[in-house]
Amino acid sequence: MSKIGIMGGTFDPIHYGHLVTAEAVRSTFDLDNVLFVPTGNPPHKKGYKVTGSVHRYLMTVLATVTNPFFEVSRIEIDSEGYSYTIDTIKGLKKIYGKTADLYFISGADAILEIITWKQVNELLDLCFFVAATRPGYELKELNQKINEIKKIYNKQIFSLEVPAMAISSTDIRKRVREKRPIKYLLPESVEYYIKKNKLYV
Repeated sequence: MSKIGIMGGTFDPIHYGHLVTAEAVRSTFDLDNVLFVPTGNPPHKKGYKVTGSVHRYLMTVLATVTNPFFEVSRIEIDSEGYSYTIDTIKGLKKIYGKTADLYFISGADAILEIITWKQVNELLDLCFFVAATRPGYELKELNQKINEIKKIYNKQIFSLEVPAMAISSTDIRKRVREKRPIKYLLPESVEYYIKKNKLYV
């Protein structure tokens, strides 16, 4: 029986916070590998300018290529319409088989909104959820939400503190616009890609 981590995200751009989180979850839950899934057309980003999916996919490939346990999937960016987690998980179940255990890795803020996600009841049946938090994150609301989900759906959501979660894509994009350094916040290959393609300027 395989255990696969699913690291969903816009990855605009991918940074060390994403990579450290994926590796921490892989190690903690003894996963066989982690699949990074750049979002295609995320419904929660309506009204926001999101960098083209090809750029985000290629940056994710560059960032993960040196880790033999990391892979990148085009399942969402190749699909039409909005990208919903339930559709992605169903698609991955077909690829990995019904017996595979899928661990969906997400930030704690996204987990707080999970009850609003499409077909959440079925989604919680299909995979485990791991909420990654940064040091100093106020856990009271998250723990309340985890207990609420356990009570309503009888499903367990795991939480894991990850120091590098303090890095954010929003801050990196802002730094590029303001011509401030982004070195050591993300892999050098991704930094070069951003400069070469004049992203976020």
